[in-house]
Amino acid sequence: QLIPLVGVVSFAAVGALSFCVYSLFSKSDVIINKSGNPEPWETVNPTTPQKLLTIHQKWQPIEELENVKKLTK
Repeated sequence: QLIPLVGVVSFAAVGALSFCVYSLFSKSDVIINKSGNPEPWETVNPTTPQKLLTIHQKWQPIEELENVKKLTK
């Protein structure tokens, strides 16, 4: 009776670990070394979806934000 429980728990642990590794290497919003890049949000491509599932997402730049970004740099 203990063998199925160990199998299910180990399967869940392997799935959680594999998702963590996937997120670490493929997602741009996961940061390992923050001191090397203090503003990592500047390098995120806004046209690629950042969520696991994205339905009908369209990105358009906001003019006011782009003007403020240009003025602050």
